[in-house]
Amino acid sequence: MNKEIRNDWSKEEIQAIYDKPLLELVYQAATVHRNWHKPSEIQVCTLLSVKTGGCPEDCSYCGQAARYHTDIKVQALLPTETVLEHAQKAKDGGSSRFCMAAAWREVRDNKDFDRVIEMVKGVNDLGLEVCCTLGMLTEEQAIRLQEAGLYAYNHNLDTSESYYDEIISTRKFDQRLDTINNVRKAGITVCSGGIIGLGETPADRVSMLATLATMPTHPESVPVNALARVKGTPLENNPKVPLWDMVRMIATARITMPASVVRLSAGRIEMTEEEQAWCFMAGANSIFTGERETLLVTPNPGLSEDMQMFQNLGLKPLTKERKSSCSVV
Repeated sequence: MNKEIRNDWSKEEIQAIYDKPLLELVYQAATVHRNWHKPSEIQVCTLLSVKTGGCPEDCSYCGQAARYHTDIKVQALLPTETVLEHAQKAKDGGSSRFCMAAAWREVRDNKDFDRVIEMVKGVNDLGLEVCCTLGMLTEEQAIRLQEAGLYAYNHNLDTSESYYDEIISTRKFDQRLDTINNVRKAGITVCSGGIIGLGETPADRVSMLATLATMPTHPESVPVNALARVKGTPLENNPKVPLWDMVRMIATARITMPASVVRLSAGRIEMTEEEQAWCFMAGANSIFTGERETLLVTPNPGLSEDMQMFQNLGLKPLTKERKSSCSVV
């Protein structure tokens, strides 16, 4: 059994993997998956928007950008007690990770950040892996989060470096890498992936995976998102991402980053149970669930629906001892 982790992938190597005949690709990915993980175990993560809308960024896919006219209602930072109630409910439902998302461009050293620190401490005390996605972070802010018990920080690349400016103009690709580096330095695990269906080419997808797979340490979690088309955003009329494109992305991520958790993230609401099964076969071993059948501000399957799917497919929620937040998605 080969347990080698490589950080020296070339784009040509990754492209060759991505372009393999589909069934051969899935077979290889499934084999790698079984060498590194228990294929019947899926980590269930709950994502809660603790501050919604009003973001000054111009991410073309995001309904929370203040400049787009969407039906999403702006919501101020939730009370800590409310967040902890959601976290307890998530734990009771089988989640082992609880992620809190705030629609900020960057973290500011103010009372709102102090409140997030208290939320992190509270969720950590519940015995859950606690994750945040709050926008750009300085190293000092990352250290504060780590000291509060933060286990993981989500900061997606979104797309390739060459296509990035077509999707976002209010920040640079390198700024995303800077935040990931700050998270690493603080001893927090990294959760970083991207979105397909933005109008990018297969080469852009491979380039994004290459950026992740050649990091000195691979992200511990790699979310693969299909564009959730939000009415009122510039990408609202983009076509639905084909299933086989998702399968290829998941399989390629699994092969190039074998130890990472690969998360089937946004877009599941448009997938049948059979289509999701293909993604699990290709190496996905994590999903996001959300209360009220939402994932942040877009539709998502409900927890009961997911548990029925697990039963049908012979899967079960991953249960594990909580790791130290100092361990290095």
